[in-house]
Amino acid sequence: MLNAAARLIYHMRSAGHITDVLIGLHWLRASQRIEYKVAVLMYKVLHGSALRYLGSLVPVADLQGRRTLRSAGVLVVPSVRLTTVGSRAIPVAAPRIWNALPAETTSAQSLTSFRRHLKSWPFTQSYPDLII
Repeated sequence: MLNAAARLIYHMRSAGHITDVLIGLHWLRASQRIEYKVAVLMYKVLHGSALRYLGSLVPVADLQGRRTLRSAGVLVVPSVRLTTVGSRAIPVAAPRIWNALPAETTSAQSLTSFRRHLKSWPFTQSYPDLII
């Protein structure tokens, strides 16, 4: 017996579109999958479950009149000289991705709920005509 993923791939015509398979499997595109992984890493860094040295790579912006909280702050995106390589470095890409996430995603109480919100957000951005 074939599982659901194998059945979808097996029945896809050679001239068919991979988008239908991605939607059927609820998979993200490659670039979105990379951003998903970086966002999960940022969640772990901000909540203290990642390696300690990663925390020094992402400073939190100081807001006037508030205490600096890692879990609630806006992350500082440093400027870069080389846009080809510098913008893909973790200290630059991770805060940019984190700051672009919706507030209900970043305020998740657990890693499981964060992942659930995080995966459904780019999926609906990629396939806006799809009703989930």
